[in-house]
Amino acid sequence: MSRYDNRTGDPGSYRDRRSDSGFGSGGGGSGAASYGISGRSSSSSRREYDGGGSPKNHDLDGLPHFEKNFYIESPSVAAMTESEVEEYRQRRQITVEGRDVPNPVREFREAGFPEYVMQELIKAGFVEPTPIQSQGWPMALKGRDLIGIAETGSGKTLAYLLPAIVHVNAQPFLAPGDGPIVLVLAPTRELAVQIQQESAKFGASSRIKNTCIYGGVPKGPQVRDLQKGVEIVIATPGRLIDMLESHHTNLRRVTYLVLDEADRMLDMGFEPQIRKIISQIRPDRQTLYWSATWPKEVEQLARSFLYNPYKVVIGSEDLTANRAIRQIVEIVSENQKYSKLVKLLEDIMDGSRILIFMDTKKGCDQTTRQLRMDGWPALSIHGDKSQAERDWVLSEFKAGKSPIMTATDVAARGLDVKDVKYVINYDFPGSLEDYVHRIGRTGRAGAKGTAYTFFTAANARFAKELITILEEAGQKVSPELAAMGRRAPPPPPGHGGFRDRGRGFGGGRPWS
Repeated sequence: MSRYDNRTGDPGSYRDRRSDSGFGSGGGGSGAASYGISGRSSSSSRREYDGGGSPKNHDLDGLPHFEKNFYIESPSVAAMTESEVEEYRQRRQITVEGRDVPNPVREFREAGFPEYVMQELIKAGFVEPTPIQSQGWPMALKGRDLIGIAETGSGKTLAYLLPAIVHVNAQPFLAPGDGPIVLVLAPTRELAVQIQQESAKFGASSRIKNTCIYGGVPKGPQVRDLQKGVEIVIATPGRLIDMLESHHTNLRRVTYLVLDEADRMLDMGFEPQIRKIISQIRPDRQTLYWSATWPKEVEQLARSFLYNPYKVVIGSEDLTANRAIRQIVEIVSENQKYSKLVKLLEDIMDGSRILIFMDTKKGCDQTTRQLRMDGWPALSIHGDKSQAERDWVLSEFKAGKSPIMTATDVAARGLDVKDVKYVINYDFPGSLEDYVHRIGRTGRAGAKGTAYTFFTAANARFAKELITILEEAGQKVSPELAAMGRRAPPPPPGHGGFRDRGRGFGGGRPWS
């Protein structure tokens, strides 16, 4: 038994004991006593969140100690020679930085997870750790800050969730007025909900409660979850700040912080909210910072929040596409797009799920309406849809009842729908980062996929960079695209940087 598996022989006894820890009874949970919390409405609780964005002068001596190093290296991992470690990392395209980097684990058993976590992995049918899990698990379990750079669909959610479950199970039980122990920040509602589903699945055996905090839906159920007490909160930044300012929760007990899709959160303009939230969390927390790309804006934010971090990169820090995805780029004119789309659907439609990306919400709705009039089973999802409608569209798409879904970039990242066989870029996105993330909706978890892209003269400024991405992934570059790349003017400064994209806004083109 690992030293951090505090449970007795009864598989349910560890989390079951929480019923005796003072929830709703005024009893003294150790978490509340050590933090001096007298309840959610206390003046100290209200003063704790001042709405400011600047870091506070935390008195670490006044904060209770918490355990965050749970890693016990297995003998088989410790016995790896330097050459074996190097060969394994090269074969799985793992690059590491940092002091005292642990060896990667090659099997689930080598990670040293408690048996209740192992049972969930076996039940899920996983065969071996993905590269980010292989190196990320020992890093995260050691309690150090971590930067993880990996493409979407790489298994990073479990790379931080399983260590989070271990972390929670080693902390004192929640007491009345306590906020969460683990906080996961995500850029979109869809990604937050998917993280919650994984958290519920793998945390069930420990009776770890979680809730998902996001906008666009009534606050009542979310407030009730927070007031009952949850160990894990998955949240979008805006709604979480709303809950903090309304004193429905606090972040005093957060000791494990995850920023998922950090590049996307910056792209959507969330940096001020992220800084405001993190200013409310004790500085000796463990922070895990995940991104699919590593531009300077992401790096600068990471420097602000992490101390002496490990860094693990899967593949390359440069913008790269998943090699399992076949990329086909077709040069078209704007008024050819719809007829090309219909012809393409006639060629590829076999009942598989097809995801079509548009620049604008209006374009989504108009194209979907036309497709349905022409007999194609299509639905659309974008930022103007209500959360209930978005959930329904996603469920129809996942179930295959409506195998065609059009979407703005709200669905480009974090949307994990199994068996998306084809992605179609009806409109080319406003950055190469968005292109890579859009096509990353297919070819997930080792599967193959195909991405079709309609590329117009208006997109010519992206031609050279697109050619680089295609060549790096071993894809064929058409003579027409190569010629456009040679003729293309240099891109304007900062064209590929972070902008307020991804919510259905953008330089829309007229729908044809």
